[in-house]
Amino acid sequence: MRIQPTIAGAVVAHQGEVLLVRRAVPEGSLVWQFPAGKVEPGESPEEAAVREALEEAGVVVEPRTVIGERLHPVTRRRIVYVACWWLSGAARAASPREVAEAVWVPFDELPSRIPGGVYGPVWEFLTGPGLP
Repeated sequence: MRIQPTIAGAVVAHQGEVLLVRRAVPEGSLVWQFPAGKVEPGESPEEAAVREALEEAGVVVEPRTVIGERLHPVTRRRIVYVACWWLSGAARAASPREVAEAVWVPFDELPSRIPGGVYGPVWEFLTGPGLP
């Protein structure tokens, strides 16, 4: 049995909005997601989240903390969610082969864009008292 690589997702929150990318090719019901991709050998999930935010959405971020991890209900891959600070860059589809669109979305619009629901610890992080 081949072991699936771990996926790192960059949860980039800024001024009441979170960065989402629309996949160029949906995976089942998964169309919108946080910038995310495989953790490469020798790379930490935090490093992968920073790299994926730049490669997919064209933004420079700094990792803050690991929010949590789970087996994703749609992809069945292990995903580690990394909270990141936005430092610079305008959201754009930086990798058109993978990403059709990159946008900042108000927190309250997340449930309508993510049909399976936002992972509980990520939702708590975004709506909790700790964000500036």
